[in-house]
Amino acid sequence: MHSVIVGTAGHIDHGKTALVKALTGIDADRLEEEKRRGITIDIGFAHLELGTPNGETLRLGFVDVPGHERFVRNMLAGIGGIDLVLLVIAADESIKPQTREHFDICRLLSVCRGITVLTKSDLVDPDTLEVVRLEIEDFLRGSFLEGAPIVPVSSLTRAGIDDLKQAIAKIAAESPARDSNAIPRLPIDRVFSMKGFGTVVTGTLISGTIHKEDELEIFPKAKTARVRGIQTHGQAGDRAFAGQRTALNLAGVATEDLSRGMTLASPGIFRTTRRVDVELSLLPSAKPLKERARLHFHCYTSEQIARVVLYGRKQIEPGETAFAQLRMPESLLLLPGDRFILRQFSPVITIGGGRILENTPPKKIRDAAGYLEFLKTLAGENPAEILQAQVSASGAKGMSLAEAIARTGMTARRITDTAAKLSDLVRTGDHFILNSVWQTLRKKLVTVLDSFHKKNALVAGISKEELHRNLPEASPEIFEHFFADALKSKAIALAGELVHLPGRGVAMKDEEAESQKIIEAAFSSAGLAVPFMRDVLAGVKVDKARAQKIVTLLLRDKVLVKISDDLVFHRDTLAALRRRMAEEKLKSPKIDVARFKDITGVTRKYAIPLLEYLDRERITRREGDARIIL
Repeated sequence: MHSVIVGTAGHIDHGKTALVKALTGIDADRLEEEKRRGITIDIGFAHLELGTPNGETLRLGFVDVPGHERFVRNMLAGIGGIDLVLLVIAADESIKPQTREHFDICRLLSVCRGITVLTKSDLVDPDTLEVVRLEIEDFLRGSFLEGAPIVPVSSLTRAGIDDLKQAIAKIAAESPARDSNAIPRLPIDRVFSMKGFGTVVTGTLISGTIHKEDELEIFPKAKTARVRGIQTHGQAGDRAFAGQRTALNLAGVATEDLSRGMTLASPGIFRTTRRVDVELSLLPSAKPLKERARLHFHCYTSEQIARVVLYGRKQIEPGETAFAQLRMPESLLLLPGDRFILRQFSPVITIGGGRILENTPPKKIRDAAGYLEFLKTLAGENPAEILQAQVSASGAKGMSLAEAIARTGMTARRITDTAAKLSDLVRTGDHFILNSVWQTLRKKLVTVLDSFHKKNALVAGISKEELHRNLPEASPEIFEHFFADALKSKAIALAGELVHLPGRGVAMKDEEAESQKIIEAAFSSAGLAVPFMRDVLAGVKVDKARAQKIVTLLLRDKVLVKISDDLVFHRDTLAALRRRMAEEKLKSPKIDVARFKDITGVTRKYAIPLLEYLDRERITRREGDARIIL
């Protein structure tokens, strides 16, 4: 079943609510004050099912909006999610101020389908009706309603109502279905409590599908609620699809926690923002818009006071389109592609609108010209080019799949399918990075290692952590991936925990190699009564710094083993001690310090550290003042 949202637009008292009732049998005026005063104050809703000539059933949700200029803000809360507009013009009054403003709003929101309805046609004669029709045709020329049906009706006599239903069915059938596979988003337009049910919210489901028992996140509250029940167009069901008027009975949240302007969406995916980069268009009738001006910002059901920061100019002239940033005092859930309306701060009149391009703009822009080109790409609406531009802007940090979803609103599958078609995009795990940036990082990795080897001839390599510190532009995730890739392709190698270039490592000069032999021999020949390191180093032929690096190499390769702050032993000596302890175990498994000194011939200065070393190596286990040979 094809679901389509139909919105009304037009001047006060031109018969919008009466028209909806004539079409659906439902009075969309629900407030007592509306009925008492005879005017629509807030948005109202109705529904209707129509058949099409090809046998399809259309499920239409009607959003009836107030026409009074004082209630345009309420009108904006309802018209953001419509697919088709009924521009209502009374035949006895023709085009009036709110006709123009409402129509401007529809154009700014990129509504592209609709019907002009001439209401109260029973109050004028045929000649007057024809004059009004000609006037309307002239008014609509060059707009999306040029050439669209103009249907005269009377809600009182029901004349033309059936013709209007046929026209609606034809145009609605041509309206593309909203994406039910997208991530669900429902801007809230009503919140109330029902006896026996609890908290209920309503809104137009602008994307995705919501199922009964789903968990939804409330933006910007950062709370979650469970869907206890669903109604679409007055009927209870287990799910709601994009393009349907939807009522949700929510568990786990009170009415006080919710209000118009909030949004329900899948949890843990999106994030709110207080700054968005936009493509902004001014109406020809507007005054020039200056830098830093304050404006009323409307997007779906939300409204805030925003300040505009223009890119590359000081003001926008009437009728012009430009790039800008809108800054708001409170966070909202806004995604690229969302349409918005701007109204002057005072007096409050509609002056323009546009669409969101970027919901996570950088705090500082170093290349203004380059950033304008980036925004032009985002404005182009090509998903592949947009994804590539976003990944490119992320540089060596790359962009995670989760971030790409949050910044584009696209599903994971659509992003991965789009990325697969881009030859210059590399996917590493759940991250994307430009291939050119990836190759640059690989080259820099080799350059850093080459420079390290040249400056540190006596060091086998650099630690992985220090290597990353030399590549700070790469995020930890990207570094891990290109490091593993470089290792796999043998562009780099590991020596223990140290990274080095293949074939590169310690490169000793003659005097350094000779010093290494002197140091190793000094400890090898000393047995367990080893000398102090400072005394050994005093006898080598290199400076102290290089001598220390040679010792580090011997310790790294485990030729020498440090068992305490002051004592270093040769590995062969310790291996011999292990064998001796195994022999002593056969005589008696119990050994104390005195027996150990007798066996090894060392003083207490060496005996205690050696026994503690044997404990750590699990060759002995201390029990009181003695030890058990294991």
